[in-house]
Amino acid sequence: MDKDAEAQGADCLKDPEQERCGPRPGHGLGAPLSFSRPARLSFGSGLHRFLVSYQGLSPIQAQRTSVKEERKGQASELLILAQTGKLDPHYPKVCGHRGNVLDVKWNPFNDFEIASCSEDATIKIWDIPKQLLTKNLTAFRKELVGHARKVGLVEWHPTAANILFSSGYDYKVMVWNLDSKESVIMSPVKTINCHQDVILSMSFNTNGSLLATACKDRKIRVLDPRAGTVLQEANYKGHRANKVLFLGNLKKLLSTGTSRWNNRQMALWDQDDLSVPVTEVDLDGSSGVLFPFYDADTNMLYVVGKGDRNIHYYEISANKPHLNYLMEYHSYNPQKGIGVMPKRGLDVSSCEIFRFYKLITTKSLIEPVSMIVPRRSESYQEDIYPPTASAQPSLTAQEWLSGMNKEPVLMSLRPGAEPLSPQPLPSERTLSMPTAPTSPHLFNQTESLVAEDGRRPFSLLEEKAPRWAAEHRQEEKKTWLSDGFDIFECPPPKTENELLQMFYRQQDEIRRLRELVTQREVQAKQLELEIRNLRMNSPRL
Repeated sequence: MDKDAEAQGADCLKDPEQERCGPRPGHGLGAPLSFSRPARLSFGSGLHRFLVSYQGLSPIQAQRTSVKEERKGQASELLILAQTGKLDPHYPKVCGHRGNVLDVKWNPFNDFEIASCSEDATIKIWDIPKQLLTKNLTAFRKELVGHARKVGLVEWHPTAANILFSSGYDYKVMVWNLDSKESVIMSPVKTINCHQDVILSMSFNTNGSLLATACKDRKIRVLDPRAGTVLQEANYKGHRANKVLFLGNLKKLLSTGTSRWNNRQMALWDQDDLSVPVTEVDLDGSSGVLFPFYDADTNMLYVVGKGDRNIHYYEISANKPHLNYLMEYHSYNPQKGIGVMPKRGLDVSSCEIFRFYKLITTKSLIEPVSMIVPRRSESYQEDIYPPTASAQPSLTAQEWLSGMNKEPVLMSLRPGAEPLSPQPLPSERTLSMPTAPTSPHLFNQTESLVAEDGRRPFSLLEEKAPRWAAEHRQEEKKTWLSDGFDIFECPPPKTENELLQMFYRQQDEIRRLRELVTQREVQAKQLELEIRNLRMNSPRL
């Protein structure tokens, strides 16, 4: 299994055989999807013999990808995606493991760091040079030693920095804190020992407070990753899961596997009740493993089969029917593995909502496939690009280990936009601890604002309300201006040209106000979550 990184800067040259198909009514995007196959990258003869299945991608400056080799002692190759064509057989590699590399993951919060695990029972953390590799990289930054047998999976925590999960063939899940100063970490901060067979898949919910696993013992489990306890366990005999996936904030799980009749199957589960699946969908009788990919921003589910030539996609709904089949992409070459580009690496100017990278070993190729919503306008399409998870952690490792949960820091995909959520604070203090106040008030031990005489607690909102109101009035006044032109005090237009100019100014102002409203809504939600966490973590006064 292989993990990788992608290219936002790679120019997508659309294939003349571009295929289009339309979704069924109810598709949230409201338009057919267009499939494009950009320029390909060829490995040439020789290297393809060592390629193993390639499953997911993470961006490294949205320009790179890693392809794992199965050859002893060699981990992966880092490629620039804009650089297409045949690969040099002597291209530099990341080397260091003594056994086959089984999984590679880019750090979602550090575009120059990867974690790899191997049959040598170790996990290694690598720092990748910003200029890519000019020679083989053999020096790792950290080595994690704790598993008794080979390590099959690694997974970064979705909101906490430097928290890594690993699962091995010793049937254990280990939690590692990479903030440790040691170069060789011998002891994980937590070992979860509740599985009776090899773990096939791991998935976190949005804020990382729950971990779902699919095990070879045919059970799906929902765990508390800090306590290591099993919250829910599926003993349903009619579905054998290979992969499991949290579906964003829908409180649902999706698993792919086989039915009792050995047909490939998908099952949808309620995360609070795994006794019986909510629904089951039989696909076909093929034998390739199904890889599910979920886009929480558009509620789109993509299902890719190993050895298949197609990609099925669905719309997920909280109401029945939960799985709405839309269409499928079909190609001539079967994929042995698949990877996806994270949302922040997509080409928003072409309305690209998802991008796959297919590993085609029969032709020694990595082939990009873009899912595009055709739009005539070249402006930013807010309806298909809601705020999405950014590359900034919302918690430090110690904060998460102490019991805090936070939603991901959000960002807009509009070019040049800043993160919409508050920046995470330094690791020396918790995110809920405010900075020293400038007004004559103090913070007590429960982190509540109190008057200097200690008479009654103040809230941060009360303290900042007058200043906020003044700033808001000034900002409200600014919104009346468009390009320095007061749209309320201007004289009525006298000519058609003036009327058009006024219309365009108002359109620009409407777009700007919509962006402002979106930012305020996101900030309000983040403040609500912050207040909720403070109330949960602070004793009653």
